[in-house]
Amino acid sequence: MYAWIWRHLPGPFAAKVLGALVLIAAAVALLLFVAFPRVEPLLPFNDVTLG
Repeated sequence: MYAWIWRHLPGPFAAKVLGALVLIAAAVALLLFVAFPRVEPLLPFNDVTLG
């Protein structure tokens, strides 16, 4: 998968590195601002019980 992405990024090596960093930043932003907030209410971390 990573080789496929690397082959399809345009430009020389420096442009590919920059493009890869942009893709990584976009994936992290998508997780932090979209995926994790939607999943957080379903996680049991706030169910504190003392037994």
